[in-house]
Amino acid sequence: MTRKVFTLLFLGFGIYYVFFFQTIDSSVKMVFKLIPMILLIALAFTTRVQLKAPYYWLISIGLIFCAIGDYTLQWFIVGLCFFLTGHIFYIFAFRSTQEAKTPLSVKILLGLYGAFMVYWIAGNVFQKGDTVLAIAVIAYILVILTMGWTSFRTGCKYAIIGACLFIISDSILATNRFMFDVPYAHELIMFTYYGAQFFLMLSISQYFNTRNSVEFQPTEGALNPN
Repeated sequence: MTRKVFTLLFLGFGIYYVFFFQTIDSSVKMVFKLIPMILLIALAFTTRVQLKAPYYWLISIGLIFCAIGDYTLQWFIVGLCFFLTGHIFYIFAFRSTQEAKTPLSVKILLGLYGAFMVYWIAGNVFQKGDTVLAIAVIAYILVILTMGWTSFRTGCKYAIIGACLFIISDSILATNRFMFDVPYAHELIMFTYYGAQFFLMLSISQYFNTRNSVEFQPTEGALNPN
């Protein structure tokens, strides 16, 4: 019951912040931005799993660092560092699993996309003379693409969807901030961002359910002892 309430509140506050941002008083916009993340953190920690293995803790902690990043993004480099740390926790969560392998096609696609974004976004920042920011952007691109890469190890579609949505969200954010104004940037960035975090939270229960179903699946020998 509690999780259903948290989920409904997340959807309500999330939709309100994404699509009715302009109606929110400037003095409380940050509060409304953080409420959906606080609810997701609560949902993560109240997820019922038989054994609270590293995946559970690492995803939950990653959500906390991203929530701090939401607040500190008003000081861009500081917020970037908190998000980068959050992604590192997600990477460790994904690397703690070995349910599947990342397809070669995904590795190639992410590699090419990363090279393009480094050349396009970071290259533009370098040209403007902000070397420190450009290096930070490159580091962030490498980390978030690694997060997307390793999400396939989980064999969990929610983890993969969450990672891909995060890459889309941050790509729009970077394009809007460094290259040109993206139409409906706020709606696109925040909708994909909240969606990413929501699916990453859901991946906790899905991962453990998938793992348990594999562990307790009868083998052919057990079914046919003779």
